[in-house]
Amino acid sequence: MEWVLRTINKSQVIIEELVNDCLKLYDLPLKELQQTARILTEEHFNNSVEFCSIISAKTGKCPEDCKYCAQSSHYHTESNNHDLISLDKVLKAANDAKTNGATRFCIVISGKGVTNIEEFNKILDMISAISDIKGLHCCCSLGIVSYEQALALKDAGVERFNHNVNTAKSYYKEICTTHTYEDRVLTANNLKKAGIELCCGGIIGMGETRRQRIEMALEIKTLEPVSVPLNILHPIAGTPMEHLSNPLSPDEILKTIAIYRIIMPDVLIRYAGGRALNLNSEEQLEGLNSGINALLVGNYLTTTGTTAKQDHELVKKAGKTIIKDT
Repeated sequence: MEWVLRTINKSQVIIEELVNDCLKLYDLPLKELQQTARILTEEHFNNSVEFCSIISAKTGKCPEDCKYCAQSSHYHTESNNHDLISLDKVLKAANDAKTNGATRFCIVISGKGVTNIEEFNKILDMISAISDIKGLHCCCSLGIVSYEQALALKDAGVERFNHNVNTAKSYYKEICTTHTYEDRVLTANNLKKAGIELCCGGIIGMGETRRQRIEMALEIKTLEPVSVPLNILHPIAGTPMEHLSNPLSPDEILKTIAIYRIIMPDVLIRYAGGRALNLNSEEQLEGLNSGINALLVGNYLTTTGTTAKQDHELVKKAGKTIIKDT
């Protein structure tokens, strides 16, 4: 294990040797990986867990063709599409999230990005209002943004912005063809240049290889995020991945979580979409002992998650504490 840790710490670029070394971690017993991941997590974050919550402020009718997504207009799904919701609805959801223990609340909209000025201004108003709620920090996930938009979001009160790479660069064209991996990296850099914290993760279980999961982790590491949401594919009826065969086993998921922690010891690694479908409560608990130290609480964009009460009980059972404010 030590040889991998030394190699990762010395390297700032993705090299074939580093990918190969990290790939060997999958051959180690799960318990050994978990022990190392747990030590690294405690060294950097003590015993704390961050709760965040999201709202799908605009759902569906997306022109992009991401093969996993219920909101793509290319596919026929049962997504409950709607235009941008009102400020009052967003504020109610934000206050509910705070009541449930979240210290971060994220406004999420469908689409490649915000091109309508009126809509963008309404989102800025939402951000300002959420930022005024004591103890709650405002995040956004608005797709691809320019540097100028990032500056406006920063001024309105956005502290952290979620923009996932979704999968490894080498696999990206198998997942989406209407925009590029490089488009996503450019947005990540625009956000950081504007002084906004980057939340950047991906989805596992979309047919990628173990090598590509390692590549994605190392690619994310080079972007220097503070938070890494780790989604597990939830196949949606009507999408090309509806009948994807060979879903990841719980042990494979837990090994991947631990390996991501080993590769990125000093970032928040967050349970995100798909955990309730792919892991039972005991396996989710194992994840908290494998490197997870942040949770997306409540429902996701188009799928149902776990309740706040269940997540409070999960964290308590793991012997960890929930961050009250940051």
